Amino acid sequence: MTIDRIGRRTALGLGLGSALGGTLARPALAQARFPDRPIRLIVPWGAGGSTDILMRALGDAMSRRLGQPVVIENRSGAGGILGAQLVASGARPDGYTITQMPISVFRYPQMVARPPFDPMKDFTYIAQLTGYLFGVVVKADAPWRTFQELLAYAKANPGKVTYGTPGSGTSLHITMEQIAAAQGIDWVQVPYRSASENLQSTLSGTTQVSAETSGWAELVAAGQLRLLCTWGAERAKRFPDAPTLKEMGIDIVSTSPYGIAGPAGMDPAVVRVLEETLREASRDPAHVAVLERFDMAPAFLGSAEYAAAARKQYEEDGAMIRRLNLKAN
Repeated sequence: MTIDRIGRRTALGLGLGSALGGTLARPALAQARFPDRPIRLIVPWGAGGSTDILMRALGDAMSRRLGQPVVIENRSGAGGILGAQLVASGARPDGYTITQMPISVFRYPQMVARPPFDPMKDFTYIAQLTGYLFGVVVKADAPWRTFQELLAYAKANPGKVTYGTPGSGTSLHITMEQIAAAQGIDWVQVPYRSASENLQSTLSGTTQVSAETSGWAELVAAGQLRLLCTWGAERAKRFPDAPTLKEMGIDIVSTSPYGIAGPAGMDPAVVRVLEETLREASRDPAHVAVLERFDMAPAFLGSAEYAAAARKQYEEDGAMIRRLNLKAN
């Protein structure tokens, strides 16, 4: 499929028109070039974090294939839901405003009394891309050399351990609370707007622990932070000395897959262009190199498969939120 325009033949091939020579069902789309102007890609995280770096590499690869700029717009805070909130609250479903969709968009609406959007009704799911490498880090001179030592201290000192996350409702927050529930621990979450703020807090001693994506990798390699554990199914290639949660008897694997979505009601032809562009861009060497830098594995799903995965995630997260009693009154 030629992805730099949706013309008459493409529209007909996608079932959008009648017989050749007849009236097209969507003449404006069929006759217009898509995209014919820049696309805005919302990144609901701060600049410089792992997701921001990945999205910029992905956006560059998309731009080369679409022939139009893909402009990154950072909207950090609120646990990563601000991109979804912006898209759901009035963006036109024309394909020119799309957003990265972290897993918190499925959780936060089920944790608050007045949800800002409905994950099952307010979005068009375009493509899933990858999942994160998560881990727990402390300052290099912290007294805990292993995650078990940290857990033992937290259990013996209720409420004294503070841990930073990139926001309430994120996988970092949810998983830390799952660990706490399983271990009989009472520790205190401190939410931040970005990975850089979260990690800087631990480096400065404001918080004792950071639960964060692999944005900590360079700081660990430089000896400024100590990595206590990772949360994948297997040990991270670059950090083979850090055990997984499962190895320590905590039956949790957390990778938090994410993708790209737009507003509800997007034209199927536009979705197909973006889906195929994202499929190719996700394989671009520059994007793959950033994935490897952050120990992240490709996990591409097309639009239909991503929508099905989103529904499953929403249902599973709702059950978990009820089980952990995380819904606000």
